[in-house]
Amino acid sequence: MDKMRMESVDMTAQNIERIGALFPNCITETMGEDGKMKKAINFDLLRQMLSDDVIEGDEAYEFTWVGKKAAIVEANKPIRKTLRPCKEDSVNWDTTENLYIEGDNLEVLKLLQESYLGAIKVIYIDPPYNTGSDFIYQDDFRTSSGEYDEQAGMFDENNHRLFKNTDTNGRFHSDWCSMIYSRLHLAKNLLKDDGVIFISIDDSEVRNLKNICDEVFGAANFVAQLIWQNKKGGGNDSKHIAIEHEYILVYARNIHLLGEFYESYSEDYIKRYKEQDEIGRYFWDTFKRKAGKQYYPITCPDGTVLEYDEDGNAISWLRSKARFDSDMEAGEIRIIKLGEKWSVQFKQRIPLGKTPRSIFTTETVISEQGTTSTGASDVYEYFKKDVFSNPKPVELIRFLLGFGLSKADIVLDFFSGSATTAEAVMKENIDGRNAKYILVQLPEDIDPMLNSSSANAKRVAENAVAVLDELKRPHTISELAKERIRRAAKKIAEENTGAAFDGGFRVFKLDDSNMKDVFYAPADYNQNILSMLESNIKEDRTDLDLLFGCLLEWGLPLSMPYISEEISGCTVHTYNDGDLIACFDENIPDEVVKTIAKRQPLRAVFRDASFSGSPAKINVTEIFKLLAPDTRVKVI
Repeated sequence: MDKMRMESVDMTAQNIERIGALFPNCITETMGEDGKMKKAINFDLLRQMLSDDVIEGDEAYEFTWVGKKAAIVEANKPIRKTLRPCKEDSVNWDTTENLYIEGDNLEVLKLLQESYLGAIKVIYIDPPYNTGSDFIYQDDFRTSSGEYDEQAGMFDENNHRLFKNTDTNGRFHSDWCSMIYSRLHLAKNLLKDDGVIFISIDDSEVRNLKNICDEVFGAANFVAQLIWQNKKGGGNDSKHIAIEHEYILVYARNIHLLGEFYESYSEDYIKRYKEQDEIGRYFWDTFKRKAGKQYYPITCPDGTVLEYDEDGNAISWLRSKARFDSDMEAGEIRIIKLGEKWSVQFKQRIPLGKTPRSIFTTETVISEQGTTSTGASDVYEYFKKDVFSNPKPVELIRFLLGFGLSKADIVLDFFSGSATTAEAVMKENIDGRNAKYILVQLPEDIDPMLNSSSANAKRVAENAVAVLDELKRPHTISELAKERIRRAAKKIAEENTGAAFDGGFRVFKLDDSNMKDVFYAPADYNQNILSMLESNIKEDRTDLDLLFGCLLEWGLPLSMPYISEEISGCTVHTYNDGDLIACFDENIPDEVVKTIAKRQPLRAVFRDASFSGSPAKINVTEIFKLLAPDTRVKVI
């Protein structure tokens, strides 16, 4: 039986394998820090392989900054972390397909690389804008962390540092570029081939973000730079020009596979289409047109021929005679009498959506999809207080989702903040779209914000703390966001009686590996110490922790149903009707192993301690060879 890796995928090794498949002559070997040989790339030879001319010198057109190479290394580096299920914070744990993940989004994105590779249709993110007052992630790849000790920072419960990136920092733009670059590299892997990403940003970093996205997604996959009017009125105290807009950069994973974009219709527009049949919604519209080139007679049920109007002019019809005949036969046209006159009418069907205006230009203005004030009002409705600073409006996110979201698609937001994306997805699902969301948010401590120099920021923090105290919850943004989702789901259900939408979510929390250090390096321990260890699994970890940790490595989604049952005194977990069956008990009898094997799951997982020694493990292998030869079996 193979041993599970229990760490995120090594993106560097994976990329080397891909390049090696194309250019095997560019693969060499080098000595690693651990003294072992490993594969590497001869970059000079690779560059020459990709050029028709002789490569000389170091000149190249590129966008770079201090720390860029370190950001690439950090994005590719595997981590020994896991996502621990938190059923007590979840809503409808057993049935929901939505996920809310608390933790550093860089590490979470690494853990999702196999389970959601090429699975996400739409990504929306609203990262820190780097205005000089934003808190941004200070990752582990600083050239010298000691240089930044003077910066006012704060730590979350997992010692992830956030720092206020003021413009006095010599690496003001570089730090922000490194932060977003590594995350976008990982996010790209999760997009479907026809997927799309929307990124909100303001003037502070829009130029750098555009350059980064051109590199990560490819300049050819640039779709649009939308302009969103985020403010209306006011601004008279501005020294020069009142800035009333932000940007939304739009990139495709592969623009050639990206479907057509449509805006979601307003409720008032939809009301016009009052009729409905097996095809969809429609209303009866007149077939007659004042101007056109389709002239032919139409005979009414009583023999009246419609060919000329009251003034003796030939009547122009909407469609050709051949199309009229086929539509008539299909029931798409009717001829009815209105008063004393006959009327020819056709089913005006609701289009797939309105084509967004000038979507592929860089001057598109979004002016009627809410403002930051609207976003604040959205949240105020649930708490009767302002508890988030500048949340995005629900209608803006719905507007973007309306472009490319199809039935059962997954939406990812890894800077989820106030959880507007969750509410937007739920509202989009009222008509049966059944999309799912994955939200990622650092459990950022609100208490330090109580000392903010901004009176408004301090007021918002005080309101947030008051709400969380009433709920008896920790003072974190993620706790507030989860409560916002709960209240939004309840209100949507009340306002849309009978609507089938998923108002629940499974909560997962980023944590250190389920495994002790000995699991990763048993050779570092002598036999006496190994014999004294009862288990290589940490004592505080449950079966559910182990199950979902295995799902991440096997590349299975975290939202599928599962059952847990007792078989001959052992607890057996069956995930998604046999995608994986796991048993983490000790001393598992053969009859339990045989029962699992007879079900022929795609994958089976046991604890290493489930078997007394090598002979017992060999026996398990033989049982599966006999009863389920196609099952992949591993131990942790």
